[in-house]
Amino acid sequence: MTGGGAGGCWRRNSAGRGLGELPRWWWRRLRRRQQERILGLSLTMPTVEELYRNYGILADATEQVGQHKDSYQVILDGVKGGTKEKRLAAQFIPKFFKHFPELADSAINAQLDLCEDEDVSIRRQAIKELPQFATGENLPRVADILTQLLQTDDSAEFNLVNNALLSIFKMDAKGTLGGLFSQILQGEDIVRERAIKFLSTKLKTLPDEVLTKEVEELILTESKKVLEDVTGEEFVLFMKILSGLKSLQTVSGRQQLVELVAEQADLEQTFNPSDPDCVDRLLQCTRQAVPLFSKNVHSTRFVTYFCEQVLPNLSSLTTPVEGLDIQLEVLKLLAEMSSFCGDMEKLETNLRKLFDKLLEYMPLPPEEAENGENAGNEEPKLQFSYVECLLYSFHQLGRKLPDFLTAKLNAEKLKDFKIRLQYFARGLQVYIRQLRLALQGKTGEALKTEENKIKVVALKITNNINVLIKDLFHIPPSYKSTVTLSWKPVQKVELGQKRANEDTTSGSPPKKSTAGPKRDARQIYNPPSGKYSSNLGTFNYERSLQGK
Repeated sequence: MTGGGAGGCWRRNSAGRGLGELPRWWWRRLRRRQQERILGLSLTMPTVEELYRNYGILADATEQVGQHKDSYQVILDGVKGGTKEKRLAAQFIPKFFKHFPELADSAINAQLDLCEDEDVSIRRQAIKELPQFATGENLPRVADILTQLLQTDDSAEFNLVNNALLSIFKMDAKGTLGGLFSQILQGEDIVRERAIKFLSTKLKTLPDEVLTKEVEELILTESKKVLEDVTGEEFVLFMKILSGLKSLQTVSGRQQLVELVAEQADLEQTFNPSDPDCVDRLLQCTRQAVPLFSKNVHSTRFVTYFCEQVLPNLSSLTTPVEGLDIQLEVLKLLAEMSSFCGDMEKLETNLRKLFDKLLEYMPLPPEEAENGENAGNEEPKLQFSYVECLLYSFHQLGRKLPDFLTAKLNAEKLKDFKIRLQYFARGLQVYIRQLRLALQGKTGEALKTEENKIKVVALKITNNINVLIKDLFHIPPSYKSTVTLSWKPVQKVELGQKRANEDTTSGSPPKKSTAGPKRDARQIYNPPSGKYSSNLGTFNYERSLQGK
């Protein structure tokens, strides 16, 4: 999916709502206009002088203003006049609106006519005054009208609509949300899109006294209705909205969000690696889930699904995103989640699947001919980025079954694995030395060149693998070392930082991030080509770690 479009596994019925589903106030307004045309009852068009005179009557009446219904009707009729009359009506109608509840429907319709005027200055004035109509039972209707007006292409008008919505939000958040979600669920696509973006960008600007617990509960309830039928982009925006709610930043709140994401990811369904939309859906959902995981909010369902459904099909994955290494993307996500996996029902089975996939990327050393040269033409290619992810995931899950390598594997398979580890470790030593030599003495700006950035990342990758391999060569294998995944920033814990005790774990994802690392920043380290075995010396991991 590019940019979160619909299609494939992402569902979104874009038909909008039919004519029969338009709100009642819209039909009343339409019937009024039809009656005027059919009966020829065009409203009297007052002059500018008449509008000012009737305004004066209402302004001077003070507490008795409600007794001058005829004067207010003259002002309402001003919407049928020329440009000057309409501009005055746009200002005068809202000023006395609250004094004439029996004319509320007519007044709102008149103002709405001005909001749709051909003259942009009249529209802007009418929109600016709309919040004054947002009283009592009229507020949801005004919110509904303003939400529809978000579809304007005039930037100044659009900003006025946004400001008006924020204004009535502070008057009655629940009523405003009613109008917004009504259009999100039933409105035209352009209105739906802009209403969702309004929520995703503006909610976070509202003070706590507006976004109360009850208001946040309403947002969650209505969002769940919308999430029954969304595009990928809409899903990401709603996760941004929900993850920003104060009430959902507790352990139980984040657990609710994880369950929402799991439902969107269809973790109960069989994975189809050949459907790029289904693959993209899983990745999008997992990216949203990763920042939510912690030692108290487990990733078990996702890790289990990846081990059982995705890893066996890794080489068959397809993606609509051009230039994305989909296999590496999946392995990175699995590695990030593995730190927070809880108790797994089929741990040994899934650990074996992970182990088998790791073996695919850890080759046996090439056979040597009698003269000591390699019998084959090429050295096996070592894919360090893939191995870092797989080895880290195996190391994390292996902690839960520490005797897997010694009790669950037969002696021959364990011997084969150690040969592969030994060979890979020897290659690591060469590349680590080369990288350190290349970066030696470089600081500041010199390290910011694209070439040196790649070398720095490569050094992180190789050092991580080096640490993890050392652990596995202990007798028995150890799972005590901790590393920070090469693409993750090193976390600095400040004193007093919230949830520091809960979520600060080496290699864990940052909890408050709203999106993962940029895709173009995730680079695969390709080691230098050429043979290296003749320069490796006699270093032996297993021998050096025995007895430690």
